[in-house]
Amino acid sequence: MTGEDITVREYLESQSLAKLRSFVGRRRTLVVDEAQYVRQIGLNVKLLVDHVEGLRVIATGSSSFDLAQQTGEPLTGRKYTLLLLPLAQLEIGGIEAAHETKARLEMRLIYGSYPEVVLMESNEERETYLKELVASYLFKDILQLEDIRHPDKLLRLLQLVAFQVGREVAVSELGAQLGMNKVTVELYSICWRKPTSSTSRRGFSRNLRKEITKSRRYYFYDNGIRNGLISNFNPLSLRDDAGVLWENYVLVERLKRNLYTGHLAESYFWRTYNRQEIDLIEVWSGHLRATDVNGGERSPLFGTIRCPIFCASRETHPGGYPAAALPSSSVAGALSMPALRLLLSR
Repeated sequence: MTGEDITVREYLESQSLAKLRSFVGRRRTLVVDEAQYVRQIGLNVKLLVDHVEGLRVIATGSSSFDLAQQTGEPLTGRKYTLLLLPLAQLEIGGIEAAHETKARLEMRLIYGSYPEVVLMESNEERETYLKELVASYLFKDILQLEDIRHPDKLLRLLQLVAFQVGREVAVSELGAQLGMNKVTVELYSICWRKPTSSTSRRGFSRNLRKEITKSRRYYFYDNGIRNGLISNFNPLSLRDDAGVLWENYVLVERLKRNLYTGHLAESYFWRTYNRQEIDLIEVWSGHLRATDVNGGERSPLFGTIRCPIFCASRETHPGGYPAAALPSSSVAGALSMPALRLLLSR
């Protein structure tokens, strides 16, 4: 059922246990789509879960801000939140042969992998859909439900970050470019990260003075959203950011893989002031793994994945992890689909 239905809302907004019981009946699973339209949905679901034994409620919505705000406090300790991201290669790979994945790689680097985008037949349709998605869903979430006084600066902030994917970004630097103070920029950055549009990672450090740790690197969960923000859907042969798209794609696919397989690793980048760097360092259960991603000059299809650069654990290094200098034995080579599958499967 859907929260857009006035009859459904009449019952689910009642806060009457008797009325809620009659609505649920003998059902053991209640699925409510567009649940953000139901006032006090969190409180009403709490009543159902607490008083109807064995009932499971699944609430979904296109407005992630609104739904999260309404269900947060009332359902504390009673809910699991599932992050639904665009399709992962881990999922698509189950129905797609390796040669098909390689043939469609450029399309995914440019238009991303939202389900509708994957199923569309033409690039014109994909471009129109992504522009509408950026304009309506993402900005609707942010502008309606947060105290955003300068939407034009919010858009500019998003565009600045989109142009600096994979580079170190400091809040003070963004503030200087936008004419905003540090606190406001940080508030805005928290807001636009909420609708599952982007993620960030900070620098990895073992307290070495030469390492960069204060800045963050930002990545978009979907390349199509990133390209929609900067209005650039040109083919890779006409772009100067092909390497950026490749890095964003690979690292976010790794994030999805970890999320969906329950691999609870913390992710960082590593860089020193003398320009040594590693794109991805994962730390979990006393282990450390480093991976580097490099796009080719003209196309990421000629890039590399060094996977792994090194692996270490506290067991093999009793004094802690190694200080992390780039080892000379890194495995590198022309990108192949087996290399990509290796990154997503280990």
